[in-house]
Amino acid sequence: MLCALIMAGGKGERFWPLSTDEKPKQFLKLLGEETMIQMTVNRLKDLIPVERIFVVTGERYTKLVKEQLPELPQRNIIVEPMGKNTAPCIALSAFHIEKYYENATIAVLPSDHLIRNEEEFRNVIATADSFIEKHEDSIVTLGMKPDRAETGYGYIKCDKTDSIVKGLKIRNVEMFVEKPDEETAEEYLRDGNFLWNGGMFVWKAKNVLTLTEKYLKNTYDVLKEITCSLEEEYEEKLKTNYNLVDSVSIDYAIMEKAESIYVIPSEFGWDDVGTWYSVERYRDKDENNNVCVGNIININSKNNIIVGNNKPVIISGLDDIFVVESDDVILIGKKDDIKDIKDIKKTVL
Repeated sequence: MLCALIMAGGKGERFWPLSTDEKPKQFLKLLGEETMIQMTVNRLKDLIPVERIFVVTGERYTKLVKEQLPELPQRNIIVEPMGKNTAPCIALSAFHIEKYYENATIAVLPSDHLIRNEEEFRNVIATADSFIEKHEDSIVTLGMKPDRAETGYGYIKCDKTDSIVKGLKIRNVEMFVEKPDEETAEEYLRDGNFLWNGGMFVWKAKNVLTLTEKYLKNTYDVLKEITCSLEEEYEEKLKTNYNLVDSVSIDYAIMEKAESIYVIPSEFGWDDVGTWYSVERYRDKDENNNVCVGNIININSKNNIIVGNNKPVIISGLDDIFVVESDDVILIGKKDDIKDIKDIKKTVL
């Protein structure tokens, strides 16, 4: 039984000031008329019915999840009392999903990525599900074929031997590697055996829990006590004990240590939408290569990213800048400084 687990607890600080602690990027309409989390859920519906789509998020975001995904059953919103990184939130979710679907397979997915070829994406997920049904102790991750020497992504190194599952290639994972410098990224691109790590995994819920018990025994024990408590005691135990789990990423805690990990080299138009540069890549541009969101007037200006809110924004005689207006802040800078937005936020707040 294939289920989806969408992780929606991130803060999206690189999209400040539009993305805030109260309403981070997964709940924003960055690329069109739907929010990022709505896009994520909607692309899954032709493969996984909404009753088997789960969202794990922070307590402060449950209202936003309900507002933006009104069709999602209440039981499918899994709440973290506090952020403790991805390993404990995925294990907590595996315990939760197993209550409803015995022997469930879980596709773990970010809530804020772009997938342009949604049909191919669903095909890859379905293929991974078929593989896992025959290899229940394995993990399948989705690796994106790189088209540039990207220093902002982690990578997956895979071997050169292909197996074919439902017409798609699948390879053994040799190792996960951190974000490289530019020279190393160029080497990865030339090598041909490195894929971008999109943070998407397909595996059995019981395998998630087996590996958590093996590599994060403390976290497993804490979560088991919470999830095995009486229904009327669950929320109190979750709030009281969740801070005792280990704060660690799923990559570091499990993926880098587990055996039997495979990757499907994928090409479905993926982007992690990590900065305002992503918006520039995918939003429509005017005749002067300006991205304009809102009531924007450009006069003799080109190559700008302008995101307005309520007031008209007029840009005259300026090139290669970005402007982002929120309810509280207007941020103006050179496009080259977009990479520094997190540091700018820390400086002023």
